[in-house]
Amino acid sequence: MHAITIERPGGPEALRWTEVPDPEPAAGEVLIEVAAAGVNRADALQRQGNYPPPKDAPPYLGLEVSGRIKAIGDGVHGWHLGQEVCALLGGGGYAELVNVPAGQVLPVPRNVGLVDAAGLPEVAATVFSNVVDVARLKPGETLLVHGGGSGIGTFAVQLGKALGAEVVATARAAKRERLLELGADRVIDYQAADFAKEVRADVVLDIMGGAYLKQNVEVLKTNGRLVVIGMQGGRRGELDLGQLLAKRALVAGTTLRARPASEKAAIVRGVREEVWPLLDEGMIRPVIDRRFPMAEAAAAHRVLETNEHFGKLILERT
Repeated sequence: MHAITIERPGGPEALRWTEVPDPEPAAGEVLIEVAAAGVNRADALQRQGNYPPPKDAPPYLGLEVSGRIKAIGDGVHGWHLGQEVCALLGGGGYAELVNVPAGQVLPVPRNVGLVDAAGLPEVAATVFSNVVDVARLKPGETLLVHGGGSGIGTFAVQLGKALGAEVVATARAAKRERLLELGADRVIDYQAADFAKEVRADVVLDIMGGAYLKQNVEVLKTNGRLVVIGMQGGRRGELDLGQLLAKRALVAGTTLRARPASEKAAIVRGVREEVWPLLDEGMIRPVIDRRFPMAEAAAAHRVLETNEHFGKLILERT
């Protein structure tokens, strides 16, 4: 088969469409013939040498795919050959074939095409596990989503609205109208305004890390919850513990990729039970900015690093 390999850590030019050995499913796994793969910020970090894959994952990039089941390992039940699926991966999605633990496989939602479904597993699992499992967002509460125009952001805006929350997003001014159309109640231009002076929130979903820590705590209402899922603004920040205690607030940090398979499977079960019906009903939809041939992954990474896209970038097998 062919896969995108990294010639050496560096920029997008380091990516190569290369022939590599075919995988074979082990017990508990299914082999997926890949139709498309989602592009994520973590892929760029891995390409740069800053985010190595878990030791049990393929060395190739790619945290989510869609495709058809080509082979089934021992002990796997509930799936059949040729079935259209999408899946959450530890790595290896930028390829023609990939093995996936059966617990991380999802059916393609009823109202979603096979290629576009590749942009769902990673964002759905990330947003659900943090906004629902960790932060316990309730109807009537206010959710602040940083990076509202990203793949994570566009999904979080829709899920927050579907759960009955007021949703505020930060984003560039150019993305404001599309976020309002997607369901956001308010959009704050982070380049022109201090979001901490503009909103108070029960839950904050943050991709920035250190650079936003002080302001995020200021934003929280009493009993508020801040969930940090990224460090685009650095890994260190100053935390006012007095303010945190006075607000009886929670600060949590989570990652998805390094979790054991049992935890990922539990998250995927929750996504299938609670989020997939919203996709089937059309209350949430994948937001795809554009699609690239998989062999041209470098072009997709260049777009990713401009931060000018809205929603997901997809690599499609052609």
